[in-house]
This record gives sequence, structure tokens and C-alpha cells, in this order.
Amino acid sequence: MPIETIAAPRPLPTAAEPDRPVWQSMMRGAALRCPACGYGRMFRAYLKVADECTACGEELHHHRADDAPPYFTITIIGHILLPLIWWSSTTIAAPPLWFWSFWVVAIIASCLVTLPVIKGALVGLQWSRRMHGFSGLPDSEHRM
Repeated sequence: MPIETIAAPRPLPTAAEPDRPVWQSMMRGAALRCPACGYGRMFRAYLKVADECTACGEELHHHRADDAPPYFTITIIGHILLPLIWWSSTTIAAPPLWFWSFWVVAIIASCLVTLPVIKGALVGLQWSRRMHGFSGLPDSEHRM
């Protein structure tokens, strides 16, 4: 009976590769720009990440943001607006229809503005930490 050989996994990028700046990449992503160069657009539509940067050619299609941007958006907007809603409901005597109409519009608008910013920052974080396909290895060869 032959002995099966198990191929060793390919090593992750070595220390010879320069570190990518985390905060700079996240800030570039939050500005909706390429995390590598800071010039090309990250999104080709509202929340659709471009396949590659138009300025430097960096591949951006590797991102795996998934459910994280909405989760962080809801958490951040909730922590900012809920205290304001509570404060205004206890101090301002407004008709309920006006009150709730204003706050529903404020919540939806702030979430729609914040969501691409947070997604861009998360894609920038993934790029800087060489997560998923951003390391140069195929997606099937990544170790968790």
C-alpha cells in the first residue's frame, strides 16, 4: 500500500516584503480611494468595489467585507443618534409625526452616507494586512 504524501502549505509572504501602513490604507479607503496609491476610485458604483484601481492597477476584487460594514454602520450611527433622539424627546415638545419623520430621515441618511466610508476603510484594512487575495497568493492557498 503506497504512502500518500501531504504537500506542505505554501508559506505566507516573508518579512522581506515591506509592511503596508494600516492607518494610511484605512484612511485612503475611507476617502473612497485606492488603499495602495490613494488616487484611483475604490468604488465603481455605490457599494461595488472596482476590480482594480484605475490609477495604479492594484487588484481590489479580493476584498471580503461581507456583513461587517452594515454591522459597524448600525453600531456607530446607533451610538451617535440614539442619545440625541432620547435627549430631543425629553426636551423638545414637538408633534410625534414631525418628531419621528425627522429622526427616521436622519437615521437613513446618516447610514447611507456612512456605509461606503466604513466599507472603504475595511477594504483598506484588508489590503494593508494582506488578507484574502491581497497577499498575492491564490484564495485557495490562504491559511486561517
